[in-house]
Amino acid sequence: MTDSKIAAITDRIIEKSRATREAYLDKVERGRSNGPARKRLSCGNLAHGFAACGSSDKEALAEGDAPNLGIVSAYNEMLSAHEPYHTYPDLIKKAAHSVGMTAQFAGGVPAMCDGVTQGRDGMDLSLFSRDVIAMSTAIALSHDMFDGALCLGICDKIVPGLTIGALSFGQLPIIFVPAGPMTPGLPNAEKVRVRQLFAEGKVGRKELLEAESASYHSAGTCTFYGTANSNQMLMEIMGLHLPGSSFVNPGTPLRDALTEEAVKQLASITSHGNYTPMAEVVDEKAVVNGMVGLLATGGSTNHAIHLMAMARAAGVVVDWRDLSELSDAVPLMCRIYPNGLADINRFQAVGGMGYLMRELRDAGILHNDVKTVMGEGGLDPYTKEPFLEDDKLVWRDAPKDSLDDGVLRPAKAAFSPTGGMKLLTGNLGRCVIKVSAVKPEHRHVKAPAIVFHTQEALQQAFKAGELDKDFVAVVRFQGPKACGMPELHKLTPPLGVLQDRGYKVALVTDGRMSGASGKIPAAIHLTPEALDKGPIGLVRDGDIVEVDAENGVLQVHVDDAELQAREHAECDLSPSQEGMGRELFAPLRQTVGSAEEGATVFRW
Repeated sequence: MTDSKIAAITDRIIEKSRATREAYLDKVERGRSNGPARKRLSCGNLAHGFAACGSSDKEALAEGDAPNLGIVSAYNEMLSAHEPYHTYPDLIKKAAHSVGMTAQFAGGVPAMCDGVTQGRDGMDLSLFSRDVIAMSTAIALSHDMFDGALCLGICDKIVPGLTIGALSFGQLPIIFVPAGPMTPGLPNAEKVRVRQLFAEGKVGRKELLEAESASYHSAGTCTFYGTANSNQMLMEIMGLHLPGSSFVNPGTPLRDALTEEAVKQLASITSHGNYTPMAEVVDEKAVVNGMVGLLATGGSTNHAIHLMAMARAAGVVVDWRDLSELSDAVPLMCRIYPNGLADINRFQAVGGMGYLMRELRDAGILHNDVKTVMGEGGLDPYTKEPFLEDDKLVWRDAPKDSLDDGVLRPAKAAFSPTGGMKLLTGNLGRCVIKVSAVKPEHRHVKAPAIVFHTQEALQQAFKAGELDKDFVAVVRFQGPKACGMPELHKLTPPLGVLQDRGYKVALVTDGRMSGASGKIPAAIHLTPEALDKGPIGLVRDGDIVEVDAENGVLQVHVDDAELQAREHAECDLSPSQEGMGRELFAPLRQTVGSAEEGATVFRW
């Protein structure tokens, strides 16, 4: 039976989504057809669609009976997480042929890496790349050639973009296929220690690069629990992955077997089998399950933006109130870096998703009456994990007990009775904070503000020795309309150093910090943003700002009359800070919605 609090929040979401969900399902219904959509193509259209295929595939596609699967991939050689995908198309086509189907590479989507662009001009394009990925996915699926699709993507904006784009063709069955995390490297805690030493000038760039290279050392996702691995958890808990497939390392026989099985499973849920379109998998209860998983694992704050946009693409309306109230009802079951020392491989080894989902389901915290890409069986298949027995893929029950309760605990003996994020409100607006990675003694900071308009300005003040005191860093004009809402991780090492020195420090910003945020209390995604005349633009140096994560308060302690009499600060970015490529995204910045709405340029 579903927990009463979870049920009440879900019912509220269903009610407020009624009109938009109905409109979405109506659109999906109009996109349905009896049999393959390519039957509606003219001979000239169809000939173009299979002109480059081999003779046997041409024959199959001309007949129009066997399922044809589209492949949409984020492969590129620069991203460690996406590099393994270069072998997937041939593997998928071979698996499709083995069961009498065809498969075509429908299109690629861009996949930029925040780890590479962090603190660089490219970060100004980061958030908007999600919308470009969504559009690219829709373009790939727009040819009416496919009975289903496989989406290949891992990292930050890529999976949300693929999801939004695929939902625009929600009449198609779609399975997301992961590539898995890299094997463990330098422990994350040691990497952070070296970063802080570098920020203090105690080690040089050579030592820093050696530490970073030892941490990010091979193909696969980064091993910490940031947005990339939060994406994989999300796809599995929402029923869009094969069970247990999220965190299997790349380049292994099991990884390949799971990819082949995804093709066969997709074939079984096309209109030729047990038809299970994506629109029926991603509903209100699946979205709630996604938020529950995010909170129970201490996942990425980026999903306080992305999940809102993904849900809205399916006609489901959720906001930060829903997320925060769910957090009050969801136990924190995991300690994975940055809210612990373990990496994602350790999580997988001690019980992984099968253990987590069974615990949450049995506690009534996950909705079990959902469709998944496995069909009608609810979450039962997701309480198992995959193995190879004599080269054959099998699923066994997940471990009954966690093999390390310092990493993964049962719901009834969780690390915390509440989840990883909270909504903060007050006279500065609305924002979110990831509390799971912040120690209790650092969750309430009340101190004078020091205002910055760039993260570089804060770094310069730190290097000049101007920040050795209690303060709240207010970093504004970092929202989606101002500069694309870049992640501000360059702030973490200096603020972490100051906190370690015993100072009370916090961050308030209309920018992002993402899945690697932790240690420092960071009130992020503040809306309205400064460029929209949000109250953050009224804060002055020396104003007392309070960040209270325990009680959900964000407040500047200035008399209301004085605050209202102030003029809003002006964005003082110089032309030299108009980074390369930013002008291409200027139209998107002008039309983008608020962070709580998903910071999307789309309007449903």
